[in-house]
Amino acid sequence: MIGFDPLAPAVTGGVERVARQVWRIVAPNPGVLTGPGTNTYVVGAERSVVIDPGPDDSGHLEAVLAVAGGQVDQVFCTHSHPDHSPGAAWLRARTGAAVRGLPAPDDGYQDPGYAPDRGFNDGERVQVDDDVLRVLHTPGHASNHACFLLEGEGLLFTGDHLMSGSTVVILPPDGSMRQYLQSLRQLLTVPVAALAPGHGAVIPEAHADIARVIAHRLKREAKLIAALARRRAATLQEVLAEVYDDVPQALHGLAMHSLLAHALKLAEEGRAARDGEAWTWLGG
Repeated sequence: MIGFDPLAPAVTGGVERVARQVWRIVAPNPGVLTGPGTNTYVVGAERSVVIDPGPDDSGHLEAVLAVAGGQVDQVFCTHSHPDHSPGAAWLRARTGAAVRGLPAPDDGYQDPGYAPDRGFNDGERVQVDDDVLRVLHTPGHASNHACFLLEGEGLLFTGDHLMSGSTVVILPPDGSMRQYLQSLRQLLTVPVAALAPGHGAVIPEAHADIARVIAHRLKREAKLIAALARRRAATLQEVLAEVYDDVPQALHGLAMHSLLAHALKLAEEGRAARDGEAWTWLGG
């Protein structure tokens, strides 16, 4: 049997076998938000499932199809952002594979060509060769986000719910920090050994990393609370640099989305109030 390397770094355009039945193909779309590029995974050898086909790039998709031996049974989309799902239509046209994913929200940030043939049920189990992929609905980064657990390996395909080397942007109104943290806590109850993220290398010690991300988000929330508590009222722009003082200023535009998500979470919990652009800490 050909060996595999679970901890192989994700390299733009690279193809690596990262588990017994799992191959990772990194799309040629590197960037600030995508790292080396979107990770497309081929799971199984006989009735292959492609997870997150990535951009509609013919070279990338030909590489995916080659790894799958020219046959794809189903295409799973963790969500419908434009760096994850556009290649699904190409694979469907080329192979007849059924495309599966949850319905896209109408927020202006989705892949316009996303059109799944079927949805998912939370907890649904799909046979892939001699293993099973279990569907876990994980809203937060996007309302239609799902992760997929390869049960025999304990390997969780996380899409943009978790990624290697960075934290994901939560983009309201569809993105929700409250739901994101709830989804992370739910994953701590699932027997996950390692994380196969949508960007970057496989992350071992899954529960430790999930706990780390929860702690990181709550630390950021605490900084927002402290910044609001020191003021009678403040706009998020006024507290942005203070809350994200450990993040390069060039990334503050992106950070503003997650800052808004944190503030909305506090408001949903009755701990902050909004009056136009001004936010007030209510305590609690």
